[in-house]
Formats: sequence, C-alpha cells, structure tokens
Amino acid sequence: MITATHLSGKPRERVAQGDWPELAEEVNEFGCALTHQILTPAECRSIAELYDEAGLFRSTIDMARYRFGSGQYRYFDSPFPDLVQQLREAFYPHLLPIARDWATKLGRPAPWPDTLAKWLQMCHEAGQTKPTPILLRYQRGDWNALHRDLYGDLVFPLQVVIGLDEPGGDYSGGEFLLIEQRPRAQSKGTATLLEQGRGLIFTTRDRPVRSARGWSASPVRHGVSAVRSGRRHTLGLVFHDAA
Repeated sequence: MITATHLSGKPRERVAQGDWPELAEEVNEFGCALTHQILTPAECRSIAELYDEAGLFRSTIDMARYRFGSGQYRYFDSPFPDLVQQLREAFYPHLLPIARDWATKLGRPAPWPDTLAKWLQMCHEAGQTKPTPILLRYQRGDWNALHRDLYGDLVFPLQVVIGLDEPGGDYSGGEFLLIEQRPRAQSKGTATLLEQGRGLIFTTRDRPVRSARGWSASPVRHGVSAVRSGRRHTLGLVFHDAA
C-alpha cells in the first residue's frame, strides 16, 4: 500500500503506481474499487479550500432545492485547477481497458478513443460542452440521494471520487453508497468509507454481470449516507461532459 508519507512524483505517476489488474478485478466483482493513496493531506486540503472560490465554478447546486438530498456541490468551470486536470487525465487511460471490456461483454459500442482529449472533443461535437468535475461539501445532517451521473447520450461507464477529509477525524458518517439492481433478485448494497487522499472507482450507470445467457447489464446508482458530524469534502471526476 502506498501511503501519504511515501508519495512522490506527479498525480499521473502516482495513479500509474496502482495495482491496476487487481483494481480491475475488484471493479468487475463489486462495481467499485478503492485505490491506493493518490493525494497528500496538504493536497487534499488545497482542493477542499477551492470550494469558497466561487469564480472557479460554472454552477452551484443546492441538493435540497432539487430534492437530491441535502448539501451542496459545485461544478468546476474550465480551465480547471492544475491538480484537478492532472487527476482527470491520469485516471482515464487506466479505466479505458475496463470500459472497453464491459462494452464487449454487453455487446455495446465502445466509442472511447485512446485519449481523454479526443473523447471530450467527441462529447463537445455532440453538444455536451459543460465541464463535469465536481467539488462536493457535506455538513452535519447532509446526504446525497441515489442517482446516476449521465448528463447526455455520450457516457463513460466509470468515474472516480476522491476523499478530501479524514473520516473519524474531520467528520463521521458520510459513507459512499452503491446500490445494484440485480436481475430477478433484490438489490445489493455496498458502503465504503472514503479515506483522505484515496479514490473510489465506481460504475456510472450499469455493469456486466454473468447470467444464464452470458452477460447482462446490472443497473447501479450511487449516493452518500447522512453525515453525522463535521464536514466532508470530495472531488468527483466524471469522464464525459454535460449537455
């Protein structure tokens, strides 16, 4: 395990140090996988502190107003802060083989090119031009309803959320929730405590599961349980832009 005291290099290099075959196996089995340490505590704080710089964001969403839950999040405007841009670019090539494998299993097109820049260009040509990296802030009593981050017809099937505060220190509660609707069975839930500086890879919409006829798509939604105390920040990296 790579810890904060042993972090070196740029985020791209740190992300690449992960055991990606093992992470892919875990995502295939559970629909999500927790990465090794990606950011230092200082880097986490520097991103969380951006929340109060309103000029960096294109939109602020009050979740209670839209009945999404309780709390607030903000979509970054472009150009992004350097660390956010680096992280988005760093994860994409490692998630791409999983995305293509899932498309093959489900008999779907795999439109994603080798680079994030080309994929985002495709999104923009399709009318999906709004940036989607998100900075989320939850305080005591806040929570996020189960949902999917689709935003348009062009969708990348995986995304990443990175913990910016320390659970058990900065806040309590606030577990990341993943609910999978299994074919002809009751739903299955997974709860993850997101440690500071680590990322959680998870499915955006659905994932392939084995069935009697080969593979079928199992719909998945995600959310956050109620924060019981303190304040919780996370960085959300979505790999398609919004219409």
